[in-house]
Amino acid sequence: MIKDEIEVPNQIVQWRCIESKMESKRLLYGRFAISPFRKGQANTVGTAMRRALLNEIKGASITYAEIKKVKHEYCTIIGIQESIHDILINLKEIVLKSDSSEPQKAYISTEGPKKITARDIKVPSSVRIIDSTQYIATLTSAVSLDIILNIEKDCGYRIENLQKYQDGVFPIDAVFMPIRNVNYSVHSFESKEKIKEILFLEIWTDGSLTPKEALYEASRNLIDLFIPLINSERREILSDKGEKKDESDIYSFPAGLRSVDMEKMTKDMAFKHIFIDQLELPARAYNCLKRVNIHTIADLLKYSKDDLIKIKNFGKKSVEQVLEALKKRFSLDLSRK
Repeated sequence: MIKDEIEVPNQIVQWRCIESKMESKRLLYGRFAISPFRKGQANTVGTAMRRALLNEIKGASITYAEIKKVKHEYCTIIGIQESIHDILINLKEIVLKSDSSEPQKAYISTEGPKKITARDIKVPSSVRIIDSTQYIATLTSAVSLDIILNIEKDCGYRIENLQKYQDGVFPIDAVFMPIRNVNYSVHSFESKEKIKEILFLEIWTDGSLTPKEALYEASRNLIDLFIPLINSERREILSDKGEKKDESDIYSFPAGLRSVDMEKMTKDMAFKHIFIDQLELPARAYNCLKRVNIHTIADLLKYSKDDLIKIKNFGKKSVEQVLEALKKRFSLDLSRK
């Protein structure tokens, strides 16, 4: 029985991982059960989660390669088994994880004869190679190969425009999707003479994040979409009679929802679910905050400007970056604290 596969809570919607496995370094699998839902709700959540998982989660990818003394991608180099085109295709498949929202540079500088793999890529501290055995090229003789790689973090796909690049720089159509596939199914059961639903969600990732991390991030992204609706500022608008009314009155919101206390409560609750990843801070600032257990915006708001400066290796520049990100993203000002 479906309902016997997991323990179903009576009231609050809960989730649990019922299966998790590593099929390879570049393929992680997780199966989750979320319940109980009223009839029709599970399909709504499943559709939203699938779209958020496939389209809204950021991943890292190589966006271009710079190879000196090479004019076009279809040429061959004596001593290298693959053409430049084949090397670019292999570079496109390299799975990376980046903690920085800024473009990063990586390098390949090696001499043959040898087999070149992802292990030969020298990456900055903010970037990690998931599978160092991924194949790139083979040098069949004593020739050297030097490549500069540009790594970026984004969502979805990016098809580059060849015309904006100079000779020796080869754009790569980047795939920033760390989620390989998502399936969901809905099953009904009867509880206290009422029809309830269980949502089963299957997630496959490329190894740069776990299925559980993907589920968290997709949930946060969905929450972010609705925060403007929850915390939108009330605007006064003119009625047909020329009188000023609160916009919330026109939509007949309950009086309790219009109170200052309720607004503060909903905002505080929202900040507890927004992780500092959303600020897109530089790797240094991000890692310093993580080390002192600042994970959410709510955690960050407990610190004043002076408190942040006292964090080890967190200089004035990092503080300014945090303040600017908070102001830009949420119109918050820590400098007054």
